[in-house]
Amino acid sequence: MNFISIRDKSIEDIVEMFKVADALQHSKKLVLKDKFFILFFPESSIRTRLSFEKGIQELGGRCLLFPPSTLDKRESLRDVVRYLENWVDGIVVRHADYAKVEKLAEESRIPVINAMTSYNHPCEILADIYSISKIFTNFKSLNYTFIGEKGNIANSWTIAAEALNLRLHHVCIEGNRLKHDDKNYTFHLELEEVLPLSNVILTDSLSEGLRQTEYIDKYQVTVERMNKCRSNAILNPCPPFFRGQEVSAEVIESKFFVGYQFKKNLIYVQQAIILYCLGIEL
Repeated sequence: MNFISIRDKSIEDIVEMFKVADALQHSKKLVLKDKFFILFFPESSIRTRLSFEKGIQELGGRCLLFPPSTLDKRESLRDVVRYLENWVDGIVVRHADYAKVEKLAEESRIPVINAMTSYNHPCEILADIYSISKIFTNFKSLNYTFIGEKGNIANSWTIAAEALNLRLHHVCIEGNRLKHDDKNYTFHLELEEVLPLSNVILTDSLSEGLRQTEYIDKYQVTVERMNKCRSNAILNPCPPFFRGQEVSAEVIESKFFVGYQFKKNLIYVQQAIILYCLGIEL
């Protein structure tokens, strides 16, 4: 079983992974004993790589790291994966090219897990939703507001909204609309009109083209703007975030920011994804 996109998983699959993530916080079983994984990660990766490596090792497994460029050679992915199947039990890959990760999964007879592409970041967003569910038991009924341009984080939240029937508001300048407005996705040009509806504020780091005073003035998340949201609203900026750009320095130090502790669950959700893909029960 692969994990390439949240779109491929049913609500039942996701609920089961969340239950396993719950159990993993209290379980010390070495369920990955004698399991070996190959990880393709760039040197710049911090949170996702560390939580995958540590998560595998905590459950008794072992892993070996290669750079993503290893998959960019002339050799076909079919041939690469056929050799890997002799020695490893699973593949975790972070590579910009989503089509390449899809092809790897298509050719592989061992699980392939997408640890991020330029199109999506499914493990990260699923872990965020899990963390939100621990704060709000009615997480499916909340209003989620993503502020930022189209990209892998925006795509992933849009996909998750469809899969879990969430209400996602997307706020940005024109040209960043991801789909036609419907019950799961609504695009807005103005942030102020959406704030009173919002329970969860989400952001992504800005590309160089959007690091302009006009954009930041219009869309930067501040304490003043968070105070306009619904009571008990939270701010979950996707790291790396940058103070003074998509978020103010003050809001990161405020009660609204769930940041650091929030990401603690990333390791449990990624462990749950690995066990799901391998068909291993606790």
